[in-house]
Amino acid sequence: MSHRAALPDPHLPPTTPAPAAPISASVPCVSVAGLTVHRGKLDVLRDLSFSIPEGRITGLLGPSGSGKTTLIRALVGVQRITAGQVNVLGRPAGEASLRHDVGYVTQAASVYKDLSVLDNVRYFGAMHGRSRADALEAVNAVGLTDFAKRRAQDLSGGQFSRVSLACALVSKPKLLILDEPTVGLDPVLRADLWTQFAAMAAAGTTLVISSHVMEEAGHCDSLLLLREGKLLAQLTPDQLRQQGNTADLELAFLRLIQADQQHHTTAGREGTS
Repeated sequence: MSHRAALPDPHLPPTTPAPAAPISASVPCVSVAGLTVHRGKLDVLRDLSFSIPEGRITGLLGPSGSGKTTLIRALVGVQRITAGQVNVLGRPAGEASLRHDVGYVTQAASVYKDLSVLDNVRYFGAMHGRSRADALEAVNAVGLTDFAKRRAQDLSGGQFSRVSLACALVSKPKLLILDEPTVGLDPVLRADLWTQFAAMAAAGTTLVISSHVMEEAGHCDSLLLLREGKLLAQLTPDQLRQQGNTADLELAFLRLIQADQQHHTTAGREGTS
């Protein structure tokens, strides 16, 4: 039986958060150092450094425009970076040898509507040298076995999204990156997906899952919290609750933002005095 430490009084004002020590592993699946991305005069990502251990679920959370998708593109190796280093499985992100080891599910479903579910998955599996049995396994993993012969265009929205996930799973990636995978899904489907994600992590797959829904943070082993291109913290859900003095993860994140703003405002005043 697990025991959770008692939380501080949620009615207390927010405190300036102490930096949380990153969850580390002897050989991290992802290692990022000094990552900076400029787009014109805009700082999209600002000097991000963190590591992600193998076989864990890491949530990438932050409001729209915080830089989540840009960071994901950098991890996949398709984002031009201004400075810093991004290594995946001990190799530079985007290296050709990573093609079969990294799966990426975008917000927009990447499937052929006129093909059946199984044919879509078999097509993507063939590019990784996978068999029909592997395709069937991936279809079963996302709960679409009964719809394997149905054309993708005839599926519901939630089923359609899961076809994309199956197409990414068929290669059996060591790192699976998902950009807002639960957007538009009903609560039951979201719960089913998170159950599948947990099973994958238990089997050794590393998952990085972006979301702007803070309630989903509780399903993750660790969190990367972004705001305006800056990494506010890397910590566990329990650490976030403790630092925010509340069991509500969304409120805890807001308090973390407030404390960061207060810190920078105070530092700015001291710098001009």
